[in-house]
Amino acid sequence: MSIDADNAGNDALKTLPKHTATVLLVDDQPIVAEAVRRMLAEEGDIVFHYCSDPTKAIGEANRLAPTVILQDLVMPELDGLTLVKFFRANPPTREIPLIVLSTKEEPIIKAQAFAVGANDYLVKLPDKLEMLARIRYHSRGYIAQLERNEAYRRLAESQKQLADEVAQAAKYVCSLLPEPIDKGPVRVDWRFVPSMQLGGDSFGYHWLDEDHFAVYLLDVSGHGVGASLLSVSAMNVLRSQSLPNTDFRDPGQVLRGLNTTFDMDLHDNKYFTIWYGVYRQSTRQLLYAGGGHPPALLCKTGDGGATSLQTLDSTGPIIGMVSDLTFETNCIAIEPDMKLYLFSDGVFEIDRPDGEMWKFEEFLDFISSGEAREPLADCLLAHVQELHDSKQLSDDFSMVEVAF
Repeated sequence: MSIDADNAGNDALKTLPKHTATVLLVDDQPIVAEAVRRMLAEEGDIVFHYCSDPTKAIGEANRLAPTVILQDLVMPELDGLTLVKFFRANPPTREIPLIVLSTKEEPIIKAQAFAVGANDYLVKLPDKLEMLARIRYHSRGYIAQLERNEAYRRLAESQKQLADEVAQAAKYVCSLLPEPIDKGPVRVDWRFVPSMQLGGDSFGYHWLDEDHFAVYLLDVSGHGVGASLLSVSAMNVLRSQSLPNTDFRDPGQVLRGLNTTFDMDLHDNKYFTIWYGVYRQSTRQLLYAGGGHPPALLCKTGDGGATSLQTLDSTGPIIGMVSDLTFETNCIAIEPDMKLYLFSDGVFEIDRPDGEMWKFEEFLDFISSGEAREPLADCLLAHVQELHDSKQLSDDFSMVEVAF
């Protein structure tokens, strides 16, 4: 996603409008205007405009959007210092550099002019070289400010558009996730909170037949829509059981088939980790295999309220990185009232404000301690958001709870 955001930002910056140095002179004396016009006549990079009526100066400035305003301090009908105040109170002209022109070098008048918002002070008429230098200096600074503000605005719009697209993608991913199961021999609940960039997490579960229940969670490398789409593709393959020559009741075979189908060379160099388990109801056995994924946790709460944890390690290689690999299928007995937790690394790899990362051992300690309350996923989510000092985590938070 970061690459997409950078490209979008660069495209926005390429189309920034170009600004030309534009001077608006406000002075009631036509002879002064003619003198200034002649000074600027041969300067191809400067556009000159003149307003002789100070009462119309604000309207002219609004219309012309100059990059520099030259303004006399002594004019009929409207005092020059008052006009400076008007320019600074008017939103379109508030930031435009303003050079006041005076017939005298008077420190008191100069101080007053700066106090009400003038940027510079010249005794008229100045030398041509000095006039041009001041105009170009103030115009360059103001144009740079305009371009910076426009760039920020474009980037903000681009980021908002990307955020909207990611939100739509996250909504789409959520729509594909299965409904929780609250009845029967196997009950399942889950929590999925996508990150700002949208990671590659997805998960699913379903009965393969009357005796075998499959559950899995996978995490594609990287972030963004591309990672999310690959994750959804893998999830759909598992849901539809469309891997050739694969017994979906055998987790090792399933991971081997996924590794062959999702070779990273054929999928934009993206790979994924996965934990896949199959519960055999008749024998109360859980068969499982993993490919580079965090271990699942098998939990049992004793009579005293203490929680014992057993890690079901994911010892196989990452899916898609090396072809023609085998994956070992493991087996464990399931006791009544046990719970199985599947999760991605976004659940425990939490960056703290102090720069330290929450350790996996600390995550396990939290799960087994009295701090962890039911429902565990909600309690854990609140805890890691507090650790991160933000409700928006840097990676997807995905956790599946299976109760037997």
